[in-house]
Amino acid sequence: MTHPRKTILTLGTVVATLLAAAPAAAQPTVAHRDRTATVTTDNETPVLYDDEAGGNASGDDPAIWVHPKDSHRSIVVVTAKEGGLRVYDLRSRELQSLPATEAPRTDPAPGRYNNVDIAYDIRLAGRTVDVAVVSDRYNDQLRFFAIDPAGSAARTPLVEVTAADQRFLFNPDRAAVDEEHTAYGLAVWQPRRGETYAVVTQEGRTTIATVRVVEIAGKLGYTDIRKVVMPGTFALPDGSTWVPCEEPGVLPQFEGVAVDQRSGVLYAAQEDVGLWRLPLPLGSGGRPELVDRVTDFGIHDVYDEASEECVPVDPDAEGFGGPRLTADVEGVDIYYGPGGTGYVIVSSQGDDTFAVYDRQGRNRPVGSFRVRGVRGTDDVNGSDGLAVTNRPVGGYRHGLLVTHDEPETGPDVDADRDATNFSYVSWADIADALSLKVDTRAGNDPRFR
Repeated sequence: MTHPRKTILTLGTVVATLLAAAPAAAQPTVAHRDRTATVTTDNETPVLYDDEAGGNASGDDPAIWVHPKDSHRSIVVVTAKEGGLRVYDLRSRELQSLPATEAPRTDPAPGRYNNVDIAYDIRLAGRTVDVAVVSDRYNDQLRFFAIDPAGSAARTPLVEVTAADQRFLFNPDRAAVDEEHTAYGLAVWQPRRGETYAVVTQEGRTTIATVRVVEIAGKLGYTDIRKVVMPGTFALPDGSTWVPCEEPGVLPQFEGVAVDQRSGVLYAAQEDVGLWRLPLPLGSGGRPELVDRVTDFGIHDVYDEASEECVPVDPDAEGFGGPRLTADVEGVDIYYGPGGTGYVIVSSQGDDTFAVYDRQGRNRPVGSFRVRGVRGTDDVNGSDGLAVTNRPVGGYRHGLLVTHDEPETGPDVDADRDATNFSYVSWADIADALSLKVDTRAGNDPRFR
């Protein structure tokens, strides 16, 4: 068993620092919405069903692996929670289904795979490999899957290479893990060649952690756990303190995270609060900033046990939110342009749209879009995770966005079952709709830097 060094930034220091960054001086936002463009998709993956017959497969988060020489062999890896992982080609055909097996540990539990991201050029057993890194909620740890360099042409594109008995990320023992405040959102950070980290969020808490990915006895594990506690309460301009309403025992959690590989900036979506940016490494001194707030930021709610919903104390309250993000704020990823340009894309799950921000400066908002299905494909609703690449992949010559869709609907979908899938959207269509730039040069993949 590995024994990584573990660092936790003290709660008092962290909260004092981060609350200073919270929008205490924000003014009420005029009730309006930016123009929302519409783009289309006709490419979606097969439906997943979250029931016993469907293997309890519930789609959540995608990642795009770009083949270094033949972009048509690139693949899309997605999480299906208790249903494991799925691998698709660029025509959304299933290539591989991996069950959520027991973790390789002395106190194993079957996996629940929540989020996934890609790490490139990792040294493993004397060779260089690309790896799908996955958060496993039921084991509070990371799982690692080596990607066959043949990509979509491989018989088995993914093979697990997780080292045995990795330390729990957020909990002291298995009993605490079983309470399920465990590894949740995930992003890979590769600041320089030979260094790979993962950023991981905790379900039901405001904690964000980083770990360093290392080789252990010919497999992959992690060490150097560092944590920061983000705000869960916010001072408002009217003098009150706002606590986002959650189920009892739950704090305003983060899930969607993405790291700007060139600047080391972490973008983190706090589901009921908004989009944050903070510098890496954690605790390096830079102050986190709340880039944008959900529409009902500052509206005081109470949890209703009967309906299991949060209801406003004052139904006429306007709050201090922005016009672009409707809770939950979910998936986050980065489309890279030259230098510091490009875009941060965020899933606004509550109104089935996607907000786009400049990557540089103060992350100026540049517009929003929704995705409409055509030629037998349904509209994207309730998007959770998303992934985007600026690299040409297959027929998507200007880049590709892949997004979760829930519920999946259509004439071939059983409406009595919980159905999800993933839709592919051309970046060229998004760029045309919002007058955005297109650049297909090097992005977050260190092989192309």
